[in-house]
Amino acid sequence: MEMMPLMFTVMVVLLLLGFPMKIPLLVGSLIGFFLMFDSFEHAQFMIQQMIAGVKPASLVAIPMFILAADIMTRGHSANRLIDMVMAYMGHRKGGLAVSTATACTLFGAVSGSTQATVVAIGSPLRPKLLENGYNDSFVLSLIVNASGIALLIPPSIGMIIYGGISHTSISDLFIAGLMPGLLLLLLFSMYSVYYAKKHNIPTIDKVSPQRRWAMTKQAIWPLGFPLIIIVGIYGGIFSPTEAASTCVLYALILEVWVFKSLSMSEVIDSAKSSGLITAVVFILVAAGAAFSWIISYAQIPQAVMSSIGLADASKVELLIVISIAFFVACMFVDSIVVILILVPIFLPEIERLELDKVLVGILITLQVAIGAVTPPFGCNIFTAVAVFRRPYMDVVKGLFPFILLLLLVVILVITFPQIALFPLDLI
Repeated sequence: MEMMPLMFTVMVVLLLLGFPMKIPLLVGSLIGFFLMFDSFEHAQFMIQQMIAGVKPASLVAIPMFILAADIMTRGHSANRLIDMVMAYMGHRKGGLAVSTATACTLFGAVSGSTQATVVAIGSPLRPKLLENGYNDSFVLSLIVNASGIALLIPPSIGMIIYGGISHTSISDLFIAGLMPGLLLLLLFSMYSVYYAKKHNIPTIDKVSPQRRWAMTKQAIWPLGFPLIIIVGIYGGIFSPTEAASTCVLYALILEVWVFKSLSMSEVIDSAKSSGLITAVVFILVAAGAAFSWIISYAQIPQAVMSSIGLADASKVELLIVISIAFFVACMFVDSIVVILILVPIFLPEIERLELDKVLVGILITLQVAIGAVTPPFGCNIFTAVAVFRRPYMDVVKGLFPFILLLLLVVILVITFPQIALFPLDLI
């Protein structure tokens, strides 16, 4: 317990000095090993823990989903999904905003990436929303929050990392995220309709049945991605890792040979970009594994729980504390890092109380989704600032109603866990 203040102080100082998060994690881990063994002679233990952290086969799904998302973002999948959704919803009151939220959800189910969704869906739809009379702050907030649904709708990289750390079924996490994700889509859509009526936003022309059918046929191919993931995994055809690999193959066939939207040189560029992102993620995972081993070996989680009076906490109390901890941490630090640091701290207490780890994973994913859009450092906020070239304050101005809706879903899931868990009973 004595080492914890020094470790965290050094990590915070390095973070404030501008070092990327992998450096504070690695340095904090080194300090922990030194304090435990009084020298660096046993530094090989740290290397062993880092290697063990990236060894689980389930983590292979991460680079596969990143590559599939990159290929589709560069191709035509996003536009085809947008056209289909607009054909069915665009003419209704608030339909353009509802179409945006729905398109973000569908592309999230295809890519699993919030940033990819902001770029792929936000870039073409934001100008249409502005032309139709929507305020830019509302538009930006809608895009960054609806893109966060990608964290709940499978595939989800956050769920994969949580599943690896907590030894929870990634397949169960994927299916449990569906209902909270769809509930968020419903609430965002209801707020969009309310906003459109309040501000008297005009509707757009209704498309003909023939045009609607044509748009549906064009979107059938991209809609194959969620089918591969959900039907493939729960039909016993694929493991999550195999489903991820199949998605890459499907994305290549779709964008290179069916749509002919990408050349082989662009595919190579996509592979290089995905490799760089994967390297960053895996360095964080390796550093987080070493850090987790240290705090577990030193029994820091038990000491933390006792110090904040949670040694005898009830299940609901622990769920509330976990939600608050992740909510606050994700406001300042990247969500993957927060998962790597906080999950090992709470895991012993979760197991002691026999809490459903799938339910905990869904609550954590919800908090990550909130953190991605919460000032000061939500990653979706900065993605929107960079992509749309708008001031930071313009992006955050309209976030509050959406954050309230996200928190409402958190409360509902804690109060009624079956919102997330009942699909597992149907399998």
